[in-house]
Amino acid sequence: MLYSIDALSKKIEEAIQHISFGSKPGSLYDPISYALSVGGKRVRPLLVLLAANMFGGEVDKSLKPAIGIEIFHNFTLLHDDLMDKSDMRRGMPAVHKKWDANAAILSGDAMLIESYRHIASVHSGILPQIISLFSQTAMEVCQGQQLDMDFEKRSDVTESEYIEMITLKTAVLLACSSKMGALLANASLNDAELLYNYGINIGLAFQLKDDLLDVYGDSKTFGKNIGGDIVSNKKTYLLIKALKTSDKKQYSELLKWISAEKFDKTEKIESVKNIYNELNLKIIAENLIEKYYLAALDCLSSINVADERKKELISLSENLMYREK
Repeated sequence: MLYSIDALSKKIEEAIQHISFGSKPGSLYDPISYALSVGGKRVRPLLVLLAANMFGGEVDKSLKPAIGIEIFHNFTLLHDDLMDKSDMRRGMPAVHKKWDANAAILSGDAMLIESYRHIASVHSGILPQIISLFSQTAMEVCQGQQLDMDFEKRSDVTESEYIEMITLKTAVLLACSSKMGALLANASLNDAELLYNYGINIGLAFQLKDDLLDVYGDSKTFGKNIGGDIVSNKKTYLLIKALKTSDKKQYSELLKWISAEKFDKTEKIESVKNIYNELNLKIIAENLIEKYYLAALDCLSSINVADERKKELISLSENLMYREK
């Protein structure tokens, strides 16, 4: 049976609603329930289930590890928001704002433990392979987050360094999700690796699109304040490209805003965005997103299953590519 994205999304939401973390102390478990309840695209568990379904695997048996991936992802968001001092997540107060920093740390730790418990529920024959894949990915995500923080102190970050960072911080988890679904369905190692590479490319396109939406999106649909990356001097693709391609006047203007300790947020966002516009960075970024998107589709085209079985995964890829939030 081939499931639609909507049908799989319903299974995921129902499973999340029925997770029992524990009741006491509420100060530990309430932030976890809150973090998972505020929604999100559920891309990672969807990738697990879509991949498993594509190869004829039993979706219901893949559901628990898929939820484990989603719990892990949300754990990283609790810690990321705290480290990045981000007040909003999906249009709602971040956990460290609704509770405090300690809650974001400890509840996040509990989520990490719970994610392993879910993922370890797979059958014993595939367990070592799944745990190895997930553990490697979890460490790579930490590496990516550290690089992201290191970049905040540097003004000479290169495009290739940035791509390496978002590969680790974002893309590897989408790749892990895709490959995990394939492994759970007993796909060939070659097809599983093709799905991993698909996840890397769609993950890069996804993060670059996120960078773009932070500047050019609509705050009502994006779920976060527009221009947050500019305000915090985050080394996004747009800023790195701007520093590299700007003329002397533009470069001086960028450095002025980057070094300013006191400033009007709206003025800074508008000034930096104007430089991005002058350098045509929106179009340049969109072309790079398209490159990774097409590379992801190329990986899918090489997988040894009927095209009919790939349709939902292609549809999800299109949704990620052309999303506005």
